[in-house]
Amino acid sequence: MKTTGKLQKYIYAITLLFITLSGFGQMPIFKRYYIADLPGLGWLAQFYVTHIMHYIAAIVLITLVIYILFDFILNRSGLNRITGTGYFKIAILTGLIVSGGLMVIKNLPNIYFGHTAVIVLDLVHLSFCMMLLFVSLYSVIRKKRWVS
Repeated sequence: MKTTGKLQKYIYAITLLFITLSGFGQMPIFKRYYIADLPGLGWLAQFYVTHIMHYIAAIVLITLVIYILFDFILNRSGLNRITGTGYFKIAILTGLIVSGGLMVIKNLPNIYFGHTAVIVLDLVHLSFCMMLLFVSLYSVIRKKRWVS
């Protein structure tokens, strides 16, 4: 059981790294600030590479969230063990998954979202991303856990 928990933490950390890197890579910041000019980082300026990487990392993240959710429910470990930080991260992850899902739907052919809706959706998704990064950093520094 301990090994599974460690494996989940590593998968979550690696997925968070790649989903963040690829998400910011879809914005032209890596090329604009010459980060992509560093040896070995040229792929960060390739929109379609980062786009596909973001989708793959999102699939891994959603799969991990669903696995942990079902594990929690089926093992009856109970919601009373989740800490305040854990509930906050769950809310942020839910917001990220919902807003990300809406962004995927927005990108489908024959689906139209108005310009204002697209801008609001982008800002909401980016806000959830930044909140998750800051709360994760806070959790690492303060050694806050998801469960007690």
